[in-house]
Amino acid sequence: MAKFNQGDTAFIVESNRFIREVKVMKCAGGFCTVKFLDSSGGIKVREHRLFSTKEEAEGSIKK
Repeated sequence: MAKFNQGDTAFIVESNRFIREVKVMKCAGGFCTVKFLDSSGGIKVREHRLFSTKEEAEGSIKK
């Protein structure tokens, strides 16, 4: 069962430093296609790279 559904808002950590808010467009086979809310781009990532809250994303960053 997918952790995220189409239309959900999630957060992704980029370069182990930056947290970006994304919108889930599609999930299938352990991958999610997401669209960045602060630009017109999007990417396909594994589900484990997405977080439900910004706090969860911040907690995953190695200090």
